[in-house]
Amino acid sequence: MSPSSVKVLPMTRGKRTSSPDLEVRLLREGIIESTHHVQAVICDQRGRVLSVAGNAETAAFIRSALKPFQALAVTTTGTMERYGLNDKDLAVMCGSHQGNTEQARQVFNILWRSDIDPSVLQCPIPEGKQSPLQHNCSGKHAGMLAVCQQRNFPLNTYLQRQHPVQKLILSQVSELLRMPGEEFISAHDDCGAPTYFMQLGQMGALYAQLASGDRLDLERIVRAMTHHPQMVAGSGAFDTELMRLTEGELVSKSGAEGIQCIGRVGEGMGLAIKAMDGAKRAKYAVAIHLLKQLGWLTPAVSETLAEQFMELSEFKRLDVVGELSLL
Repeated sequence: MSPSSVKVLPMTRGKRTSSPDLEVRLLREGIIESTHHVQAVICDQRGRVLSVAGNAETAAFIRSALKPFQALAVTTTGTMERYGLNDKDLAVMCGSHQGNTEQARQVFNILWRSDIDPSVLQCPIPEGKQSPLQHNCSGKHAGMLAVCQQRNFPLNTYLQRQHPVQKLILSQVSELLRMPGEEFISAHDDCGAPTYFMQLGQMGALYAQLASGDRLDLERIVRAMTHHPQMVAGSGAFDTELMRLTEGELVSKSGAEGIQCIGRVGEGMGLAIKAMDGAKRAKYAVAIHLLKQLGWLTPAVSETLAEQFMELSEFKRLDVVGELSLL
């Protein structure tokens, strides 16, 4: 069954859930050369849609923006305490890292403390690299394996949808969204782990809950990500730079194919973005544009991020047209 042929579960919302898309324009010396269409939604921790550009019910795979919630399996099972893992370990579990030496060593630390051989990792070896430890999802995989070790779950089948660790992750996501786990649509991400097909409003609601401060297990994940942003992505990457510059006020995680999710820490508000053509440059431009519109960035931080992610060269820059509509 294809995702386009299934009914996606309803979410708590107001009467209207759609408005015009945002448009990202690539300008070459001021002349439009290319355009991208992007949708975005702001939700609160109760799942209510507060504002939208596009359609809050647009559905997509959440991809790597799911990682903080996959890490809940680690923070809720005593795995951190059992193996003496720290917030830096937790941050790399939530990350899509660059595979540099520091990050790969951090993933190895998780496995070493959990008494797991790195050969058990089932994420691919990246092109031009020597080890699965350097794969951008290796931290997530190491976290799953640590839970398996702590719970005496089988190690060699940990990526299968019916494996106990995947069932545990799904049960926690379904609890947060107040939806039956069996009704989620899943598919394998590029690293082999399951990911889920959900509405933008549901992604926004997850990040609103992540950032709300209402649950200690989620708050620990936020603290790890915002205190160690270099483990979540890496130098020059959007998530790392945004969290570094905002000093704990925003928690951010990218996903492939144009997904970007951001939570306003302590305020229970989540922003979910989908570039409809999957373009990275478009989602980053929209994130900066909307965060500035929302007042979640200072002018200085907004300018710094725009220089990094919207001023593409001496001759090219990105411009965003449109805004969120209040419901």
